[in-house]
Parts: sequence; C-alpha cells; structure tokens
Amino acid sequence: MSRWAKISSVAMHVPERLVTNQYFNDLYKQDIDTFLREKRNIRQRYFMKDSEATSDLIIPAAQRAMNQAGLKAEKLDLILIATDTPDFISPPTAAVVQHRLGAKNAGIFDVNAACAGFVTGLDIASKFISADSRYKNILVVGAYGMSKHLDFSDYKIASLFADGAGAAILQPTSDVNEGIISSYLWSDGQYNDAMGIYAGGTARPVNEDVLASKMHQLKFLRKIPAEFNAEHWPRIANHLLKEVGVKAQDVKRFFLTQINIDSIQQTMDRLEVPRERSHNIMDRYGYTGSACLPMALADACEQHLLKKGDPVLMIGSGGGVAMGGLFIRWSYDS
Repeated sequence: MSRWAKISSVAMHVPERLVTNQYFNDLYKQDIDTFLREKRNIRQRYFMKDSEATSDLIIPAAQRAMNQAGLKAEKLDLILIATDTPDFISPPTAAVVQHRLGAKNAGIFDVNAACAGFVTGLDIASKFISADSRYKNILVVGAYGMSKHLDFSDYKIASLFADGAGAAILQPTSDVNEGIISSYLWSDGQYNDAMGIYAGGTARPVNEDVLASKMHQLKFLRKIPAEFNAEHWPRIANHLLKEVGVKAQDVKRFFLTQINIDSIQQTMDRLEVPRERSHNIMDRYGYTGSACLPMALADACEQHLLKKGDPVLMIGSGGGVAMGGLFIRWSYDS
C-alpha cells in the first residue's frame, strides 16, 4: 500500500520577554517604529533570556504538538530539528531535544537550510514516511534563537529578528487526497556570502580578530536583489500548482516566509489571489526565521482557519539562498 505523510498536529512557543518597537525607539533615540510597522508589518517580538537556548524554545512546542496528536515521546521514531541557530555547532540540537523529551526510540538529526529549514524538514520527513514503514511518528521542528547573534549596533538588523519555535507531528496516511502532496526545493548558491553568521565554522574559527570584527554575529554583507522573493515565490508556487493540477485561486491559505510584507503582497498579487489568504504573524512575533512557518501554521490552527481537505501552499526562503515549497491538503479541522 502506498504511504504519504500528513501533518497530524502543529504547535508553537515563544519566550516570555516581549519586546515592542518602542524598545528600539528608546535604544536608538530615533523613530524605528514607523518603518517597522509600515514596511515590515512588525509591531513586537519576543527575545530569549540570556540563560535560554534554542532547545528551551523547542521543548514546549514539541510537547504541545505531541499532546495534540495524542502521542507519547517514546513513540517518536525520528526527531528532525530545522535551525541555523543551534545550541551547539556539534552535537546536533536534536540530541538535546531527544534526551529532554525522553524520546528514547527516536533517531535524530538537524537540518540547516537557513530560513527554508522547516519546509526542507517536512519534505525530508515525508519521504522517510513514504519510503520506510518503520517511520510512523516524526517530530519536525523549526526553531530560531537569532537574538543571541544580533549586533545591536546595527538597528536595521537588530529590530527585525526574533525568537520562537514551531513543531509538527507527521504520520503516515494512505489517503492520496490528504497530507504533503508535492514539494520543490531550489537554491541560488551564488548568494552564500550575502547574509549569515560567518564565524564559528572551519572557514573562520572564532578568535580575537573575529570577535573584534563581529563576524560571529548576523551580517548582511552584500545585497540580494530586492525583487528576489517576489520573483521566485510565485514561480515556486506555480511549479507546485501545475504539478498537482490546482489553480492558485483554489488554494485556501498561503504561508510565506515572514520577512517582508511587501514581498508577500507582491506574491499574492502576481498569483492573482486575495492578499488576505496569506496568513501573516510578523506583526506579533517579528521575523522568526526557520520557526516562522510552523508558528504561522499553529497560529492559523488556533484561529480555526484550516479545515480538513483545504489546499495549502507553503514557501520558505533563507540565506544561501535556499528555498522550498510544499503543496499540502490539510489533514484535520483545526
């Protein structure tokens, strides 16, 4: 019997510290708020405590997702953590999560596709389920702790980013009309040196010179074309829609990386779909990178916006440039 993968539950978690735009007005002694609200649709975000790590955000989200699915930790077969802000360079953050959850029977690994990580993780997990009947319960998490890597002398960067985690449980289904139906991963690697955290790896080990240059913090070193997302998101969407034989106008909800409201609106306009079908959360949570898509999914479910059988499109993009898209038929009434 053919097997596909469905999302059985999704949940999110953000840290306690609420940071409004006024914080940055006060910090930089200028009006940061107007640009953030009008050009980025950001009004507030959440930052971790100094004592917290990315895994501290993951655990509550994972536990909520498991509870919603009625799943005990020992039933997990695989844990996949999508993040570019791990607890450590090595070992994988998934090892920390497996131990803390008590998921003694789960294999583990991390995925780093920058902010396209959650889409990439779902694609990988769905193929595990399709290819091998041993995999029945997979935890996929998108997590982001970028506040630990921000250079607060640069207000244009520091005011955008935030922390959070979103978790999903994937399980098999034999129903071809539900679950993850189609996927498409794409990259333009010429931009690998445009934005990222460029110290701490083998190319630039941390030393006094690196610390002085602040290359261990998030840097935007050269521009990616302004229209890049607005050009490629519709292209990826149309690729997926053509593959599954669905029109853009029939998609109930669009989930797009929450970095730039203008890019999202341009994408919706180019697809000739009402802008309100894109579910956006950056106004409340800022930009949470690899966590923003599962967080948006969880938020939509909390608002009961997704029904069983709904066609859903999800597109993630991040540094590299890495991109990925999924066409999903939603598996349950939220």
